[in-house]
Amino acid sequence: MSQRTAQTLVGLAALAAGGLLAWGATGIPADAGYAGVGPNFLPWVVTLALLACGGWLIYEAATGGFRDLDVPDEGERGFWPGFVWVSAGLLANAVLIERLGFILSCALCFMLAVRGFKAAEGRRDRSLRSFVTDLLIGLAIAAPVYWMFTQGLAINLPGLTGTGWL
Repeated sequence: MSQRTAQTLVGLAALAAGGLLAWGATGIPADAGYAGVGPNFLPWVVTLALLACGGWLIYEAATGGFRDLDVPDEGERGFWPGFVWVSAGLLANAVLIERLGFILSCALCFMLAVRGFKAAEGRRDRSLRSFVTDLLIGLAIAAPVYWMFTQGLAINLPGLTGTGWL
């Protein structure tokens, strides 16, 4: 496959992701909430950004290819184990958010993503302490975000209990 074809495929993938996000955003209610924007505002902003980026990438590929693109060294390759860890975190979050609630599923996503980033740096600490530390940091980040959205902005996020605090 030529470099131009690969670059065009990247642009098409960005357009496809934007299209999928637009399709998903149509199912989000547009009722205006705090500050006059509804819960579908941010998905539409990201959709438009993805569509614009996809269009720009295709334009760049069609008019000479991506500019100032460094040629990778022969020995450089993607770090697939790290990609798998991060992907597992994102997929686990998507699957478990309704069952475990926002806080626990996001903390798990954070822990798995950190595993991938640490592995990519060559820090492959697989001790229980390292996993627990990363999970606790994820909890410390996800809990205030959840409380800010549910208690402060009155935006419903999936919780573990019906109290609105977990």
